[in-house]
Amino acid sequence: MLDKEILQYKVGGLLYMPAFQRNIVQKISANKLPHLNSAAFCLEDSIQDNSLDDAEKSLKIILHELERLNANLPLIFIRIRSPRHLETFHESIGCRSKILTGYILPKVDMQNVGSYINLAKEIKLFIMPTLESERVANLLTRRTEILSLKQAFDEIKPLILNIRVGVNDFCKLYGLRRNINQTIYDIGIVRDVLIDILNVFAKDYVVSGSVWNYFNGDNGGAWARGLKRELELDKANGFIGKTAIHPAQLPIIFDSMKVSQTDLDDAKILLDWKSSTHGVMKSSDGSRMNEVKCHLNWARRIKILSEIYGVNTK
Repeated sequence: MLDKEILQYKVGGLLYMPAFQRNIVQKISANKLPHLNSAAFCLEDSIQDNSLDDAEKSLKIILHELERLNANLPLIFIRIRSPRHLETFHESIGCRSKILTGYILPKVDMQNVGSYINLAKEIKLFIMPTLESERVANLLTRRTEILSLKQAFDEIKPLILNIRVGVNDFCKLYGLRRNINQTIYDIGIVRDVLIDILNVFAKDYVVSGSVWNYFNGDNGGAWARGLKRELELDKANGFIGKTAIHPAQLPIIFDSMKVSQTDLDDAKILLDWKSSTHGVMKSSDGSRMNEVKCHLNWARRIKILSEIYGVNTK
């Protein structure tokens, strides 16, 4: 299995697409998506129930065609529907793929996590559970649910690449939807769910930011400004990476993963700490304090992100 420490950050902007998206092969082959780090083929909400068999047949062809490409491929994930679907899909298609990085698990809660964990132990590919169910959102069950899920996930921690969040499902519960001028942090009832998830999981796992529903239209670039604003708030709160639903979003997400030169310089200082007496030092540009006991984990993350995404020179 590939190195989780690097891959968990390399997921970055995860491009979602229905399993019928056959043109993705040509786009990857022609290098039309240079900012594509990872791709998710969805067999769940984006596919009607009566079209699932056809979608799986299409996906089987896509995986085979991607295997034949002489190209650097993104990380490849499949979003399945349920533990039973994971079992049947992996037996018929997934186990035969040489390029599959892992599976995205939808609507994970304590009612299905045991079955998912048992299957993950057998399959031994990475999984990315998505927290988006009512039991996670509801204040009456949230605390017990997410603490119990954390304990369950820790049993297979090396196999869990990211924790993902489904804000559209959370919004659906309350009949809400953010407009192009709002971020998810403006929707207080959903923001509180996200902060609680980060509080429990972000210390031990990479938690990926939610989908931004806008990607087109003239609007004076309002969709891009909104995405950038939400990415800034994602980063400030501890999310790393984001679900993308259109290729136009990928360059913006990729740029948001870059680090500043000051952050990188400070990270290097922290990771190569020389003083045996002092635990505090000014930053490389003299603007802030670096405290080795507090900022070492941050420094490790900055170094990895710089190696994958580079330094922001803007």
